[in-house]
Amino acid sequence: MNYQNELEKILTNLDSKKKLLLHSCCAPCSSYVITYLKDYFDITILYYNPNIEPYEEYLKRKKEQIKLCNLFSIKVLDCDYDNDLFHKTVLGLENCEEGGNRCFKCYELRLRKTASLAQNYDYFGTTLTVSPFKNSKKLNEIGISLAKEYNRKYLISDFKKKEGYKKSILLSKQYNLYRQNFCGCIYSKNKISD
Repeated sequence: MNYQNELEKILTNLDSKKKLLLHSCCAPCSSYVITYLKDYFDITILYYNPNIEPYEEYLKRKKEQIKLCNLFSIKVLDCDYDNDLFHKTVLGLENCEEGGNRCFKCYELRLRKTASLAQNYDYFGTTLTVSPFKNSKKLNEIGISLAKEYNRKYLISDFKKKEGYKKSILLSKQYNLYRQNFCGCIYSKNKISD
């Protein structure tokens, strides 16, 4: 399935501006996604990232996300930091390779939270598909499954298409956003130091 084409079909068929609860991992990734979707949706960014550590890194990314959202007058729904839940979720998968089953469990953890909070929204989705390091197929499979489970509409996406990732880098420079060099969890951080 071409998820970008599916997204464009959804956008083309919208009859009015819809409410979207959009999970975001960080300001740089959300920069392009917000600019791409803001004419179609009344966006609320959900900042739920219990995987990010250390806590100082989590706070730094959250501060940048809020800064960017303020520039666009986008609402932010900030969740509690629950790093213990992340570690319980990936227990036994600590040594998995980056981009594998541990990451899939993390995707599901964050998308499940988004779906569970999306009852007053027309759609829920995530900015994670903008990254070339994230598995868009798996993210969309999880999102579609959770949409059925929670009786919500999931916004299918592959935001890295049409140079979305490249545009996020340019927007990050334009807005002077902090760009991290690892996904967020301690395992991805350890990988870059190897």
